[in-house]
Amino acid sequence: MIGAILGDIVGSPYEFDRSKKVKDFGPLFIKASEFTDDSVMTVAVAEALMNVSRDADDATIKHEVAVSMKKWGRKYPYAGYGGKFIKWLQINDESPYGSWGNGSAMRVSAAGWLYDSIERTRHVARLTAEVTHNHPEGIKGAEATASAIYMARTGKPKEEIKDYIVSEFEYDLSRTLDEIRPGYHHMESCQATVPEAITAFLEGNDFEDVVRNAVSLGGDCDTLTCIAAAIAEAAYGIPEEYRKEVLDRIEDDMRDVCERFSQEVKILINF
Repeated sequence: MIGAILGDIVGSPYEFDRSKKVKDFGPLFIKASEFTDDSVMTVAVAEALMNVSRDADDATIKHEVAVSMKKWGRKYPYAGYGGKFIKWLQINDESPYGSWGNGSAMRVSAAGWLYDSIERTRHVARLTAEVTHNHPEGIKGAEATASAIYMARTGKPKEEIKDYIVSEFEYDLSRTLDEIRPGYHHMESCQATVPEAITAFLEGNDFEDVVRNAVSLGGDCDTLTCIAAAIAEAAYGIPEEYRKEVLDRIEDDMRDVCERFSQEVKILINF
């Protein structure tokens, strides 16, 4: 979960095609590095999933996720949400609005850690998407991201993760970063973000390398890096100095959820 927030923070200065599309872009954290809606909604979903039992029914999970997302979104109303999501936040109705945007994938990382099977992981990931992003592509993006996190944290090799994502979700993971980079630009759909984020992870050699891979692609850089770094955390852990940097750059209430989450899943973020 810290990985997702780190990716959001590191990628935020380069959103909207502001990346120079190089890996050597300087330090990960600069003055302009700040959390956005990706981090707020990651925290919201994590808190919701911790507030219900691991075997809670679908309706309970979806209601808790919707309530939590509205609570956190209203608490941080200027974090950079999309127009339709802003309207959803402002009303009491919990009905979804058919989005295929990458918001469903950016916020799902907690689901990749909290469950003891890939089937349950995928099911809950689907539920977290469906509260807003009930389009098949929005659902697929959340499930694929959570699956990759689950497989990485349970020690599956990258080739197995790649094969699973391709066979289960039919994403094209055949292109290299060098092939993607030249023509890639800001797109906010799951189908134009999740495969690229997974590729950034697959080509990375360690946590920081994955983050730099993602930033080098440009596009919707905070969200793409959020997704890639969430998977990288599961595979590599996070250097302690980066973990501390993230916690220093988020608000106290967000930090409390992160610390609770760390205890809940009984892991050390810095492996």
